Amino acid sequence: MKVAIYSRGLDFEQENPLLVLLEELSRYETSIYIFHKLLEQFTLPKHLYERVIPFKSSDDLDEQFDFLISIGGDGTLLDTITLVKDKQIPIIGINFGRLGFLASISKDELSSAVDSLINHTYVIDKRTLIHLDSNEPLFGDAPFALNEFAIHKRDTSPMVKIHTYLNGEFLNTYWADGLIVSTPTGSTGYNMSCNGPIVFPESSSFVITPVAPHNLNVRSIVIPDNNVISFEVESRADLFICAMDARKEIVNKSIQLAVRREKFGVSLIRLNENSFLSTLRTKLTWGLDKRN
Repeated sequence: MKVAIYSRGLDFEQENPLLVLLEELSRYETSIYIFHKLLEQFTLPKHLYERVIPFKSSDDLDEQFDFLISIGGDGTLLDTITLVKDKQIPIIGINFGRLGFLASISKDELSSAVDSLINHTYVIDKRTLIHLDSNEPLFGDAPFALNEFAIHKRDTSPMVKIHTYLNGEFLNTYWADGLIVSTPTGSTGYNMSCNGPIVFPESSSFVITPVAPHNLNVRSIVIPDNNVISFEVESRADLFICAMDARKEIVNKSIQLAVRREKFGVSLIRLNENSFLSTLRTKLTWGLDKRN
């Protein structure tokens, strides 16, 4: 088995769970690749250090990898999407963060998670991505996102006017601080924070949600994800922000932007008991009455 491990970085008190993960993997005939910055952060015992191989970028990964293990929170897992790209390497998220909608496996479940990987007793969820097209190169070789694409005004700039079209047909002009186009996966993220609806991961849709709209009758809309959504931005300021997940670019308002469903998707691993509904109930405390 060939496994890669990625993290943005861990606190020193999180070193022990990392060692537990490496010990569990080393019990099996596993080729372990670990992100070089994470490997440099800690001094591993000699028997573990000899088992691991550093990797530096997406170029070091290929379709021969069985899994990529993301250690951190949801933001860390979003980073792994730009590493995996279209290589179809399944991703499993170990939650060392806080809420953990995507990285839903706790660090206390490391042993059982490794057992599930070895014995193939897990479920793979196929998730769609959103792709950005523009007349200027944006976001390097990864113009796609798992959660959302967003347009947002800069800092204290006045609100922006975002003319929005579906397959070339005018939808609406949003007078707002910004606009979110969310995938089903991202519906529990920034979209939910702006009162957008939660949709099921397999719903084949996009959710368009304004950020602080000036008109109170403007609300979110759910559309099929076979639509191409294009934008024209008006603003008193010359520059505004484009964001894909946690990545952002400062662009001129003359830029031409359109988003669509990405041609490839991503595979997220979950343990059998961690369904989407159970995650909602756990993370959002649905069905719990604190008065009892």
